Amino acid sequence: MRFLPTPLAGAYLVELDRRGDQRGFFARLFCEHEFADAGLESHFVQANTSLSARRGTLRGMHYQLPPAAEVKLVRCLSGALQDVIIDLRPESPSFGQWFGAELSAQNRVMMYVPRGFAHGFITLSDETEVLYLVSAFYAPEHERGIRFDDPRFGIGWATMPTELSDKDRSWPDYDPAGSDSGRLRELSLQALP
Repeated sequence: MRFLPTPLAGAYLVELDRRGDQRGFFARLFCEHEFADAGLESHFVQANTSLSARRGTLRGMHYQLPPAAEVKLVRCLSGALQDVIIDLRPESPSFGQWFGAELSAQNRVMMYVPRGFAHGFITLSDETEVLYLVSAFYAPEHERGIRFDDPRFGIGWATMPTELSDKDRSWPDYDPAGSDSGRLRELSLQALP
């Protein structure tokens, strides 16, 4: 695997190291040793999948607060999507910045999303299926979200959403002075070198 740093501190695109012949190829999606050697999370407790039937489906922007803050490793299994992350760690040099990349069944690139980041995506084709490895169990009481069109971040979505859940539509704008900021600051101090 190749870990390619993004402009956001601690976030990576992960490219597969494919070994192929006339039959096709073989590649690891995850290796505990390679992730640990790169200084990344190497323990995942859940593998989740989602299928979005239509192009323009937006899911996000989601995160969990400590003690349930999670690392995600995201891969597109079929179709294509624009995967987007926002650094919400107040002490981070990339605090408040977003980054997006196309993940597709064709390019097989994965996104490594650190703790303290909001994550979401919009589908670029019909029948888009996504696989997520997550390092913490889902904890509804620690779940938070940010509106996909929050002007503070100005995310450049590849397309405007046509499908959006009521929950994702009703997330508030991000409040850096809100009641969750102390927990994100604590996380930031733990996660940053």
